[in-house]
Amino acid sequence: MNHATPQVGAPVRTFTQLLSSTRRGARLARLLAVTELRAWDAPQDLTERAELVVAELAANAVLHGRVPGRCFRLTLVLDPAADRLRVEVSDARGDHYPQIATGAAGPDALRTGGRGLALVAALADHWDTVHRPPSGKTVRAVLTTPAGA
Repeated sequence: MNHATPQVGAPVRTFTQLLSSTRRGARLARLLAVTELRAWDAPQDLTERAELVVAELAANAVLHGRVPGRCFRLTLVLDPAADRLRVEVSDARGDHYPQIATGAAGPDALRTGGRGLALVAALADHWDTVHRPPSGKTVRAVLTTPAGA
């Protein structure tokens, strides 16, 4: 009797780092994410999209989720077998959940900010926000690579 042998895929890779809630910390989050994904031999398209997603989520954590004296956390989980990357950015401010800016007309139409989550939504297959006890939140984005890429 022949049995199919289960294929062992590439291991799931995980990276997590606490970073200061400063502009420098947000920049470092982006640089660390790119360095880690390249070390894991992630597809270039996935790495480039992740770089932008991490930059936006880290900037939001610093600008809108900052609590003095508290850091934010970057987590990357790459599952090569599923061609999926999960990006998580956690901050200490759970009372302010992110929302995509809407309404291009009006006095705010020329603002220089407020479009980051629209970019995340365009680059990621899915994104959401979950409560992180006791008082924080985690914004998660899932990016996938098309089959055969």
